[in-house]
Amino acid sequence: MSLPARERMTGIFGVLIAALLWGSTGTAATFAPDVSAVAIGAVAMGIGGLLQAAIAAKSILEFSAQLAAQGRLLLTGALAVAVYPLAFYASMHLAGVTVGTVISIGSAPLLSALIEYRLEGQRLTRRWMSGATIGVIGMLLLSVAQSGEHGATGDSKQVMWGVLLGLLAGLTYALYSWAARRLMQRQIPSRTAMGATFGLGGLLLMPVLALTGGPLLASWNNAAVGAYMALVPMFIGYLCYGYGLARVSASMATTITLIEPVVAAILAVIIVGERLPPLGWLGITLVIACLLVITLPVQYRYARARNA
Repeated sequence: MSLPARERMTGIFGVLIAALLWGSTGTAATFAPDVSAVAIGAVAMGIGGLLQAAIAAKSILEFSAQLAAQGRLLLTGALAVAVYPLAFYASMHLAGVTVGTVISIGSAPLLSALIEYRLEGQRLTRRWMSGATIGVIGMLLLSVAQSGEHGATGDSKQVMWGVLLGLLAGLTYALYSWAARRLMQRQIPSRTAMGATFGLGGLLLMPVLALTGGPLLASWNNAAVGAYMALVPMFIGYLCYGYGLARVSASMATTITLIEPVVAAILAVIIVGERLPPLGWLGITLVIACLLVITLPVQYRYARARNA
């Protein structure tokens, strides 16, 4: 495998590890039912972002001039980081966990590709479009299966607002991924770009955490959930995501993270005791097929085809 191909595969692996960690957030949140969704989002992304900035502080200072020169790009990414968890968790609260997650995560690859096409002139490959289509269909099937299993979560107007907030979450997710990658493409190291973007976004989330985070300190259990959210899915997860984002496009990275709702559904079955109907397992299969289509090296697939 050539060096660029090896770099690409390690980048894919980094994003995949991040998505696996992110998939645990929904199950973890069930262990702190008294903590609001907004507080969970603020502590996870806020504290996690500040930790990223802390470990990259020396590099951020070293590249401060370059970051200042890219101030508009950095601010765009930071604002997107601050808005994303609020929109994401509010979407799940209004439309239900499954629908909110599917809309937020499922729309991100398409919005990311449109951002790259509009702002960078990148063309959408047939392979990516095929894989993304398979993945989105799989997520829709998973959503329908779980929604049918749990029943309606609210009136139609409430669900509509949840869907709109989910689209906002998908847009901000795609936007901060694109902004961070653009910083990396402008000779700013991955850890520096992610630390500056998420650190500034974390600072913007601190007032929200101050207003809503009281229940996190009400018990050791709630505090443990908050610490887990900040340290594992957000801090470690976004370190892995930043590593991967430096090696693959933002649209591919966001497509790979379609595995997140799959992980969430499987953990809900194993740990929380939820049931997943056959339609949901079909959706999971399609999402996995999507990942194979967009990530498996072309040369390897052709070799397999010739040897078949």
